[in-house]
Amino acid sequence: MIETSPTSTFLDANELVINMGPQHPSTHGVLRVILKLDGEKILGTECVIGYLHRGVEKIAENRTYMQFAPYVDRMDYVAAVSNGLGYCEAVEKLMAIEVPPRAKYVRTVLTELNRITSHLLWLGTHALDIGAITPLFYCFREREEILKIFENYCGARLTTHAFRIGGLQYETYNGFEEQVRAVCDTFPGRLDEYEMLLTNNRIWLERTKSVGILKADEAIDFGVTGPVLRASGVKWDIRKAMPYAAYEEMDFDIPTGENGDTYDRYLVRMEEMRQSLRIARQGVDRLPAGPIIGKVPKVIKPPVGEVYHSIEAPKGELGYYIVSDGSTQPYRVRVRPPSFVNLQALDRMVRGLLIADVVAVIGTIDIVLGEVDR
Repeated sequence: MIETSPTSTFLDANELVINMGPQHPSTHGVLRVILKLDGEKILGTECVIGYLHRGVEKIAENRTYMQFAPYVDRMDYVAAVSNGLGYCEAVEKLMAIEVPPRAKYVRTVLTELNRITSHLLWLGTHALDIGAITPLFYCFREREEILKIFENYCGARLTTHAFRIGGLQYETYNGFEEQVRAVCDTFPGRLDEYEMLLTNNRIWLERTKSVGILKADEAIDFGVTGPVLRASGVKWDIRKAMPYAAYEEMDFDIPTGENGDTYDRYLVRMEEMRQSLRIARQGVDRLPAGPIIGKVPKVIKPPVGEVYHSIEAPKGELGYYIVSDGSTQPYRVRVRPPSFVNLQALDRMVRGLLIADVVAVIGTIDIVLGEVDR
């Protein structure tokens, strides 16, 4: 029998190191988090990634610009429309291609609907992680109506290859505007239902208030973007700061938080869905007539040069850096994914919390491992 005093530790160890993941439902994919614990208190973490690495950036060097376009849909597979928009606009910027106004408006509408579907999946799974199962069913109910629009438009529901370099391949179908307006009419009431379930729920408040706090200066130092940054009180949104597509002509607000905790990130994303509805309605109400694709050469061969272009994806800043050597294939492609950059703030956000809080914080960052690993 080993005799121990109140101040001694078993085998001289007062810290416990355990793995959370990569086979864990609440790490939202094959993420392995090494937890350093004192009892249930988090002393530090280390994220181990790469289990889903497919070499997307290297694949780009061995495909033509057009052939590579569908690959970006598979990174953040929950926001494939945004991925495609960022890549197409980067190539268009490199080649100085002018996209017709109608294509810009359709792109904007579909991208905002995609932002809503991404946030709905986040809300449903985040609530499920914390212990509430009802919001998951509610969120998937509304998400289905938007996925029907994607399916009617281009035949896909998840990895939605909606755009082409220079504009669109498909014209909008009969009833497109009516379906979008129907979503805009019914969804605000559904959002109110979610808020009725969660916003003032005492269990939800206990699990999210003052959990995973990230102050504004810390958020900027870590380079986080999107709702995680705005929940810390930083009013930065690329749609306003550096408008692209048709956002310059849209009227919408940028929701921000005050405390930078899990609860504020929840409120910011809820309000973002309402703002996305505003943008989508404006887009279909003002949808101009005209061509859907600009003057694009049959063979895409950008001039020698480089470009960086970023957009405001649902999870934050999604940027593409492309280097052209004048051939039909990119010399180099580098992606700046928001999930990868935002994930580095996890250690700072969970220190001093409990194991159960790690689940809440991973959910509130809203990561997708296909984008983290690429």
